[in-house]
Amino acid sequence: MKDGKTLMNFGEINRRTLMIGAATGLAVSAMPKRLFAQGAPTLVTSIRSLSNPYHAVWKTGAEAYAKLVGLEHVTLVSEGNSEKGIADIKAMLAKTGGNMVLNSDPNDTPDARPIVEACKAAGAYVVTQWNKPADLHPKDFNPNYVSHIEFDGISSGKQIAEILFKTIGGSGGIIALGGQISNTAAIERKKGLEAALAENSNIKLLDFQVANWKSTEAFDLTSNLLTRFGDEIKGIWAANDDMGTGALEALRAEGLAGKVPVVGIDGIKAAVDAVRTGEFACTITSDPFWQGGIGLALGYNALTKKFDPTSEPPEHREFYGKVVSITKDNVEEYYKTNVESQPALDWSDLWDRVTGQIRT
Repeated sequence: MKDGKTLMNFGEINRRTLMIGAATGLAVSAMPKRLFAQGAPTLVTSIRSLSNPYHAVWKTGAEAYAKLVGLEHVTLVSEGNSEKGIADIKAMLAKTGGNMVLNSDPNDTPDARPIVEACKAAGAYVVTQWNKPADLHPKDFNPNYVSHIEFDGISSGKQIAEILFKTIGGSGGIIALGGQISNTAAIERKKGLEAALAENSNIKLLDFQVANWKSTEAFDLTSNLLTRFGDEIKGIWAANDDMGTGALEALRAEGLAGKVPVVGIDGIKAAVDAVRTGEFACTITSDPFWQGGIGLALGYNALTKKFDPTSEPPEHREFYGKVVSITKDNVEEYYKTNVESQPALDWSDLWDRVTGQIRT
């Protein structure tokens, strides 16, 4: 494809220029911004941790999009450290002279503001996902802050709770595992659980513990709660699959896997496998493969003037994306099309998964 070849040539020129600079002892950070502006932009992904299966799939989607358009891709990992996450992004902005597109899942809600401000100042284009303060809006940083994407956490948290309640027969005790306290998704998913509990008086929440999205913490907490509550626990609600699989390992250690159902969110392979075996009642996926690619696609198309963010309607600037629930009824089909093989997506259809404007 002609455009693809052109992009590849620009990338090769840019890389050769950097190699020459390095060979002559010229620091990349000291290069004039106009040098980078002559080459193709760098695509940059900023996520929490590649040890998290969800973010590992996100990276795969980002790499698939970068390969499609023939651009260099860099992954930055914060490892749950907000200062590191922000510092790494600022370092990449300096290195590229602002000639970059950033797709960021900020480690914590307040992190989004300094990330967006730094991108705007450098002239880079940025898309954020999941976490941002309520008073931070793309329209206030036109055109560089292209879009913010979330998935309705209240709806998802309630949906998996309702499936769990139905699975255990509509009554009994459950335990719940939540994400980071100040994280937008964690807050919303807990609200969804609370809404479901309010509508199901025969379900008793025995305890809610924060496991910070981590399977190791969830394993320890679940082990302790199993000792504390014993057979009072009829089901486990987890705000993400990584914590859900940690809880499942604790159940396996006690011979309770498949007897005490677990529900989670993210659609990672371990959770999908658990749905297949009957150990998970369900998981919900926002499709991290799509998230990894679409954030870069939105930013790159805005940077190359394929569309003008300032002319887009509000529901394209701050929107909820589509989610899919995976249960015993559809798990085999999902496994074939999304686990055994890489999904075939049309990255040019930028808005096909928009389900509505984010609530304010």
